[in-house]
Amino acid sequence: MKIDLTDTTASKINKALVQGRRAIGTPAVGMVLTMVIVTDEENAYDSIKAAEEASHEHPSRTLVVIKRHARTPRDRQASRLDAEVRVGADAGTGETVVLRTYGEVSDHADSVVLPLLLPDAPVVVWWPVDAPENPSKDPLGALAQRRITDLYAVENPLEVLATRVRSYAPGDTDLAWTRLTPWRSMLAAALDQARAKIISGAVEAEADNPAAELLARWLEARLKVKIDRVVTAGPVVTAVRLRTADGEVVIDRPEGPLATLSLPGQPSRTLALKVRTTSELIAEELRRLDADEMYAVALRGEGSAKETPAHV
Repeated sequence: MKIDLTDTTASKINKALVQGRRAIGTPAVGMVLTMVIVTDEENAYDSIKAAEEASHEHPSRTLVVIKRHARTPRDRQASRLDAEVRVGADAGTGETVVLRTYGEVSDHADSVVLPLLLPDAPVVVWWPVDAPENPSKDPLGALAQRRITDLYAVENPLEVLATRVRSYAPGDTDLAWTRLTPWRSMLAAALDQARAKIISGAVEAEADNPAAELLARWLEARLKVKIDRVVTAGPVVTAVRLRTADGEVVIDRPEGPLATLSLPGQPSRTLALKVRTTSELIAEELRRLDADEMYAVALRGEGSAKETPAHV
């Protein structure tokens, strides 16, 4: 069910949500969090689709903020809020409100979002593109316990990565880091089997890949060794090689969903290591909303005194 509201207010949007729930016979609110998506018109469809798919695991109220650019001087002076309320089959397992802001309302989108947040529920803000330089200081980001950005969506990811280091606050995370979860799990399991001291290593990936840089920094921090960055044709991260006195520990995924794991003195084996969809990445991020300490370690390249050089 969809309800369109033109030149509306947050109060009228809340009434439309109640009206929509009653119309489909589900008056009770069963959402566990509020997801705020800040995007543009071009990327709105894919972002909403990913959030709705993730809502099957995490029922949520999704608020999509689209700041419309003024085309004429009159538009710049106009201050207006249009909304599209979706409930039932049109909104996954939760509720979706698409907010289009015009004029001065665009500069104060937090004042529109605040009355629409679920009471006593965590808030997550996701910028699929054009994230602010300091997410935690952004008016919308300040409302959230978790702030999700994506270095894959920027033109110069390694330059922006340096900015992320300076602006990091607990609760910040990035989908470039989330994409590495299978790699990190497999590397940890491989080193548990190898039981050998790592001497050096290398991460192979396409040029300027932010996930590869985060992975290299994380390995350097955890293993206390130098990790080389090797440029390949990609796509994304293609291999990790960790050298020991007995030989190399290698996870190699040149292309496709399968990778090869090689350990010194053991036969090679095939592992599933596919490139995951955006909805899968968002669903993973919503499973825990506390500070991602390992992301902070990878971002800053910092290690812990309790960590040993043989394991990750």
